[in-house]
Formats: sequence, structure tokens, C-alpha cells
Amino acid sequence: MTTTLLSDRLVVAEAGEGRRAEIFRFRHEVYASELGQHAENELGELRDGLDGRNVYLVVERGGELAGFVSVTPPSAGMYSVDKYFRRGELPFAVDGWTWEIRLLTVRREDRGSEVALLLMLAAFRWVESRGGRRVMAIGRKEVAGMYEKAGMRKCGMEVAAGEVRYELMTAEVGEIRGVVDGMELVVRRLEGGCEWRLDVPMRRPAACFHGGAFFEAVGPRFDDLGRAAGIINADVLDAWYPPAPAVVETLREHLPWLLRTSPPTGCEGLVEAIAAARGLPGGSVLAGAGSSDLIFRAFRTWLRTGSRVLILDPTYGEYAHVLERVIGCEVVRLRLGRENGWEVDPVALRAALAEDLELAVIVNPNSPTGRLIPVEVLRGILAGVPRRTRVWVDETYTDFCGPGETVERDAVGSANVVVCKSMSKAYALSGARVAYLAAGAHQLEGLRAVTPPWVVSLPAQVAAVRALESPEYYAARWAETGRLREALAAALRGFGWRVLPGSANFLLCELPEDGPTAAEVVRGSRRRGLFLRDARAMGSAMGERMVRVAVKSCGENAAMVGILGAVLAEVDVRWVV
Repeated sequence: MTTTLLSDRLVVAEAGEGRRAEIFRFRHEVYASELGQHAENELGELRDGLDGRNVYLVVERGGELAGFVSVTPPSAGMYSVDKYFRRGELPFAVDGWTWEIRLLTVRREDRGSEVALLLMLAAFRWVESRGGRRVMAIGRKEVAGMYEKAGMRKCGMEVAAGEVRYELMTAEVGEIRGVVDGMELVVRRLEGGCEWRLDVPMRRPAACFHGGAFFEAVGPRFDDLGRAAGIINADVLDAWYPPAPAVVETLREHLPWLLRTSPPTGCEGLVEAIAAARGLPGGSVLAGAGSSDLIFRAFRTWLRTGSRVLILDPTYGEYAHVLERVIGCEVVRLRLGRENGWEVDPVALRAALAEDLELAVIVNPNSPTGRLIPVEVLRGILAGVPRRTRVWVDETYTDFCGPGETVERDAVGSANVVVCKSMSKAYALSGARVAYLAAGAHQLEGLRAVTPPWVVSLPAQVAAVRALESPEYYAARWAETGRLREALAAALRGFGWRVLPGSANFLLCELPEDGPTAAEVVRGSRRRGLFLRDARAMGSAMGERMVRVAVKSCGENAAMVGILGAVLAEVDVRWVV
């Protein structure tokens, strides 16, 4: 039975020269013998002048041709549309970014199957990945509805070719992208049921939004970095304090040399400093260029399309992005809610972890909620996780929670627990991009093979080492962050906001139902140089009235409260004095 299923598996590929002769015979069979668009000929083949310039994409089933589609690039200089319409008559401009999709053909026994949809998707991804901005096609009237479902629209222009009538259709690539994005479940099903051999992935890799909109005010090319002094970037969770003096002094003194010199290949000195500061064996530490580097590297090594993974909801958005949109995992969500203050229920978490999972991700304290699972509770939960399930504990914010709130050493002695620790927030090194994994050496061995040399820059390695050598400085800053957080929370509650008790360097706030939405507050604040995070996209239960606010310095917090008061006075009459 397995052999039958494998032999029946669909394969999507670019047609090689060997397939083209078969395609030409297929074209004759359909467009001459079956549809009567062309006269039959003795060779039993149909070719045209575009065949030397276009690309054929095919779907094979059991090694046999099930269907094909032709894609004509703008570099061809001509399109099949030109045979029927003058370009001046077209209701859209044809330029160097216009591609034509034509000859979508499926053999009789595969009509009504997923073959046609796979061909449409393949053609679209081919065009999109190569920078196309518009597609056009002349589709048979009988199947025009299929093109419309893909996002294309009729132009009101028809043409007859033999016994067949065609509709001229077009769409901007962005319009089709919107349709494809709305078909996530369908695309995922197609992905699991075929072998995709094109040089572009079936699903377009998408960036995960993390905030950082304040760079719009600074300038993406850093032309006026001085403007940053007038901006409060509370939409990201960068530290409000500078790095330790030893970090700044070392970089300032040696910066020219640090910039021109290659770093240690495997971050050996950095790993040694991490191990010493955290009480870990060096072989149980793997360095990376920020936690995102480690997430992408590890998850793409360990997981595959269809892997079952548990995450919290809401939680740090990078996880759902990588798991669902990059890898295509089956993501199970442990829903959190306002009814219990967005806390993680240990009983519910234990039950979820007992299910059949390849990986579970626990951000602790969680973002955007700031709620912490106490270390002793978490240890008890981790001890009961089946060995088959790997558990990834993201401890980016644990340093703000007080000493001892970490399971790094537990992970080193565990068969299946991995701790991810970013040095961006707590050590004021967001721009340097330094992070590490702590785990049993056996779990990191496979990742070392896919870790590029010099993965962390030399300035970043030196900065991180000096930071780890300055524990007293950072302990004082973390304690002060807690005091600033409580003062800011009290001020925000003065607006009638429900502010969640947090334990990190940010606060999650729920705005009143009879006041402005998060989007309105964020827009109004941005006009005044304050950047906040609308949390709506960070979890299924967030709604339109949740704002995440980073804790900043005493002066910046006061300025933030003043700006918010002005914004509320503008959009909410209750705050007009």
C-alpha cells in the first residue's frame, strides 16, 4: 500500500528538454484533437514561436505527465496575447514587469483534481519570486472561473481561436498574493501531498513583524541618527540603560581593530565566558547571532512539514511565524485569557505537554503578557514531559525576574530541555545580536554542523564577554527596571487602563471598551514621537484594545505618560481638561 501511495505522489517541477516533446504532443492532443482550436497535423505536435523563450512547469503523477502550464517572461519580447490584441487596446500597461501565464492544461483523468491548482500556484510563485508585478492570460471561457478564483479578473475582451473562445484576464501580483494568503490551509494541504521541486518554495517566506517602526523616524539608512534622541522606541523591548561601562570603553578604545578583524571562528572565548558566568559546561553552550538565528537554525534542523508543536497563545510572534509560515508545522496552541490574568495554568500546560508532540515552546516570562511561571513550578512541569517531546524554554526576560529564575542548569542535565537565552534585552546589546542555547551536549551536536563560522561578529563577541564580566552593574539595572515598571504601571492605570502585573521590562495594557482602540492610540502616539506596540497580532485573544509598552528610563516614562495624555485628549473626550 505504501508503494502505491508513493508512486501516486504528485511532483511539481520545471520541464526539462526531455519533457518538452511530450508537452508538444499533449498540446496537439488537447488543443487540436479535443478542442479544435488548431488543425490536426501529421507530426501530432503543436509548437509556436514562444517555445524557445518560455518556461514550462509540470505536474507529474507516478512519473507520467499530469499537466503543464507555460510562463512567458517579459524578456521574451512578445506574448501569445500579442497574436490577438494590440497592446494599445489593453486596459493595462505592459512593461518589463509583466508576465504571461498560458496553456494551463490537465490530462483528462486528472481534471477536477488538485493538479490544476498546483499548476496555478507554481506559475504564480515563479512569477512572484522573479519580481513580476502583473500577470495576464487568455483563459478559455469554460474555465475562466478557475482563473478568477486565483485572483485574476476579466477585462471584457474576448477572442476566438478555431472553435474555442478565450477571455483576456489580468491581475497585479499583489492581488493574487492576497488570495493565496487567504488559502493557507489549502496550500498547506497541497504542500503535504506533493513533492515540490521548483527552485522557489511553495509558500513565500514572510517576515515576522517585531515592531521597530521607530526607524521610519530615524531613517532606514541612518542618515540622521541624532534624531533618535527625540524618539521613545517603546514598541521594541530594548534596554533603557546603556551597556556596562566596560563594554562601552572596550569598544570605543579598540573599535577600528574590532571592525577590521575576523572573530574567533567558533565563538570560543564567548562560550567560555557564558559557561563561567552561568555555571555551565562549555560543551552545553551554543552561541548565535541573536535568538532569531538560533530559532531558525534549530527549528529547521529538528522539524519538518507536519511536525506537531505546542506554543502558548499569545506569545512571542517569531515562533508561530517560523513554525507555520517557514516550516509548515501543525501548531497546537495553549490558549491564555484575561479571565485568569493571562497566566499559564500549570495543570493545563502539563496536560498539553502529555500529548503527542515533537516540540513545545515555553516563553518564560511570556511576551507580551509578562507573566512568569515560577522556576520551581516549571521544574516540576518539565520533569513530567515525555522524553519524545523536546521542550524549548525561551528565557529572554528571566534576568529581570530576580536571581535563580532560570532552568539553564536543569536543561544541561536533561534529555530533552533546551534553554534559549538572548543577551539583547537584559544586557543592553540588542544591536550586537548575541544569544546562546544551553542544553545537553547531545542536543547541540547536530546544530553545530549547521552553524556557520564567525556566526557572531567580533565587536558583538567582545561586548558580550565584557557584559558577562560586569554582573554588579546589570543586577542594579535589572532591579531598577522593576521599580520603573511599577511606577509606569501606576501612571498608566491613571488613564483607566487595565495594566497586567508584569515581571519583565514591559507591560501589557488593556484599554477601556468605551475609549479609543489600540490602533488609534498607537497612531496618535507615533505622530508625537512615541512608538508603542499594538498587540492585536500577537495572539488570537488579544483583540483591538491591547497595547504593549516597554519600560524606559524615569524621564522617558514621564514623557510617555505626558504624550499618552495628549493623545487621549485628542481622541477621547473624557480626557479633555
